[in-house]
Amino acid sequence: MGESSDSVSVHIDMLSFGGKEHLVKTSRGSISVYVCGDLEKPALITYPDVALNSMTCFQGLLFSPDAASLLLHNFCIYHIDAPGHELGADVISSDVPLLSVDDLADQVAEVLDFFGLKQVMCLGVMAGAYILTLFAMKYQERVLGLILVSPICKATSWTEWFYNKVLMNLLYFYGMCGILKECLLQRYFSKEIRCSVQGAESDIIQACRRLLDERQSLNVMRFLQAINERYDLTEGLKNLQCRTLIFVGESSQFHDESVYMSTKMGKKTCALVEVEACGSLVTEEHPYAMIIPIEFFLMGFGYYRQPYFASSSSNGSNPTSPSSHSCIAPELLSPRVWVSSSNQSKPIDIDVEQDNFYPAEETKIGKVMVLRPPDDFLTRIFSKLSLVDHIQFDAVCKNWEQLSKRIRPADKLPWRLLYDWRESDE
Repeated sequence: MGESSDSVSVHIDMLSFGGKEHLVKTSRGSISVYVCGDLEKPALITYPDVALNSMTCFQGLLFSPDAASLLLHNFCIYHIDAPGHELGADVISSDVPLLSVDDLADQVAEVLDFFGLKQVMCLGVMAGAYILTLFAMKYQERVLGLILVSPICKATSWTEWFYNKVLMNLLYFYGMCGILKECLLQRYFSKEIRCSVQGAESDIIQACRRLLDERQSLNVMRFLQAINERYDLTEGLKNLQCRTLIFVGESSQFHDESVYMSTKMGKKTCALVEVEACGSLVTEEHPYAMIIPIEFFLMGFGYYRQPYFASSSSNGSNPTSPSSHSCIAPELLSPRVWVSSSNQSKPIDIDVEQDNFYPAEETKIGKVMVLRPPDDFLTRIFSKLSLVDHIQFDAVCKNWEQLSKRIRPADKLPWRLLYDWRESDE
């Protein structure tokens, strides 16, 4: 990336991201892009929801060691904030024209041009998912794949339009007041995490409140207004060719719309993951539920998780020593795919060899053996299939009860991953 007078680079001490913020000047105003990772690696761009920034929208996912070994190992991540949503942002002047959703999508393209990025993987949440989906429609050749969290794709209903108008009036006249913060927290999180049984608010809610206090309310209002005037993407979804993975919380306000979106995108290119007991902001509320589906998704592009023994070696331990391995015998495990055809289901067994396991990972409940699917895992599955309605990937073993007592709580499958598979209509 060459230096340009159109950009001002700012160093920010963000403890774990270890990156650099760029204020990129575009034809539609300046936009903050926080870059972390090796610039030589493929690019993953992110876009957050209304009133959030990259830290509050994605840190739960990216601070996870499992996610870091998968995402930071494979990508250089470019966190794009909505205009005026970065830390320490000034109020956008009233003389600056309001941006439409098309303007925001085109702004993303200008960011890619500045960094010299030809193709990118996209990760967006709610309103950010809409912007990146629209970007993918307008610039299909520049998008490898989409990972969308509680996405929206329809035009606003009258109910949502009126509700957002109320929020915009609160922002304009009262700023980030208490009732507005409560409305936004309901948008992001499930009732379970907002209303703790112990009475005290969780760390994630407290952190989100602090961030909202720092927001420039007029900047938030501008982004919310753009989203409130969005248009229906349904027709464009049918022609979108890039592979897409959709996550949605079971209690998300956008659950029905996310399911609708997955059905319109086509069964050959889109997979839906429903996360139980979760709101819209899956990246913060249940980030571990995203890791295994993302790993399967990225395998289709040739990306794999960094082996655990790499980090073990850096700490001076011997990854091949007996103490590094789990007491779970490999023969207990059998990766299995349940195939449903009409009303009948049957498992398809895939052989597992010792070298298909990572060394055990130390957890609070002991060492856990982590399965690494063989490189040709999906190919071997599909070679055994004819006409089926769908494939459901499950962590199944020959003695599930024995394994489930040893597996991490985060791996107790709070998600369902369905890959639709039908023969070509051609």
